[in-house]
Amino acid sequence: MDDALKTKLGILADAAKYDASCASSGAPKRRAAKDGLGSTTGAGICHAYTPDGRCVSLLKILLTNYCLFDCAYCVNRRSSNVRRAAFTVEEVVTLTVEFYKRNTIEGLFLSSGIIRSPDHTMERMIRVAKTLRQKHGFRGYIHLKTIPEASPWLIEQAGLFADRLSINLELPSEASLERLAPEKDGAAIETAMGQMRERIAEAKEERRRFSPAGQSTQVIVGADATTDEALIRKSAALYDRHDLKRVYYSAFSPIPDGTAILPLKAPPLQREHRLYQADWLLRYYAFTPDDVAQAAEGGMLALDIDPKLAFALKHRERFPVDVNTADRELLLRVPGLGVRAVDRIVAARRHARLRLDDVARLTSGLKRARPFLVAADYTPGGLGDRLDLRTRLAEPPQQLSLFG
Repeated sequence: MDDALKTKLGILADAAKYDASCASSGAPKRRAAKDGLGSTTGAGICHAYTPDGRCVSLLKILLTNYCLFDCAYCVNRRSSNVRRAAFTVEEVVTLTVEFYKRNTIEGLFLSSGIIRSPDHTMERMIRVAKTLRQKHGFRGYIHLKTIPEASPWLIEQAGLFADRLSINLELPSEASLERLAPEKDGAAIETAMGQMRERIAEAKEERRRFSPAGQSTQVIVGADATTDEALIRKSAALYDRHDLKRVYYSAFSPIPDGTAILPLKAPPLQREHRLYQADWLLRYYAFTPDDVAQAAEGGMLALDIDPKLAFALKHRERFPVDVNTADRELLLRVPGLGVRAVDRIVAARRHARLRLDDVARLTSGLKRARPFLVAADYTPGGLGDRLDLRTRLAEPPQQLSLFG
């Protein structure tokens, strides 16, 4: 690799780190092929995990960090004083193939600033994916960040070659977009999401390939005054309307030469973590947005306890629940019990009444669950009514890394 290409890679890999929506969850498992290159099995490298536990390493870069837009929160905005660079299509293809041959990556995450026009930028990104697939037989995972202003025909083309497509919502309200990203249109973004959902659904019915790992989006946390409750309600609406695979939450990071309308400090990274936990409750634990709102205080999720525990502490009248008789939905509300643990409990109690030791063998979260459950040989007594229960169950402070 020559020095000029190394310099570009350093700039454009670093510029891509602010995009959190880089994951391959939902990708089909591929088998090695004699006539193909790459597999999604097991300076710009990100790691993602598939549902079956495989770790996938992706080359995560921007095609260019030049941009026509001037979004206040973006380090690559038009008015930003950052080093600029741009890859050619051939350079991205070469990097992807060479990194794969060195066993460094198993796929590509490609985004870009907007250059010349949305259609021009989208065309170049499609050329990267198409060249990898058709010329090099690349069978690795490809995630393309699409541009909502690009023509629907180009989005259709992108879905033919990418495993996943995503359109970043960035900010959850039209008012915030008008204030911080006036060149973006929230309605246009959602229209593009809706069109993408239709194409994905049609392809499944017709058994043809189009973005088989679905679509995702990203919202920025802490760049505006949006509450956690509002963010979760927006996410729930997006899941419902557009069948998204994931909503990613990216904590705002103060940028060089930022405008006065932006916060001076980044939000606590624990806030981002709590939003992911709340999002998980929506998708896997049958919580509603109203349930999550009840776990919040003044619209904000607590930082010292997770949203599931916060919900249980606010609804002590619903607990403790009997592990031998409670239905699955109620068991999913017990802090410390995950989906797998609940399914194991439901299966095991068909054969015998469960004691506390039995529950301990089925979950690693018994310490947190004890005040909220009843077993054949155990009741929490006054433990569930202790005024210091929140303090006892609160998580110790953690050192979190924004890009770790």
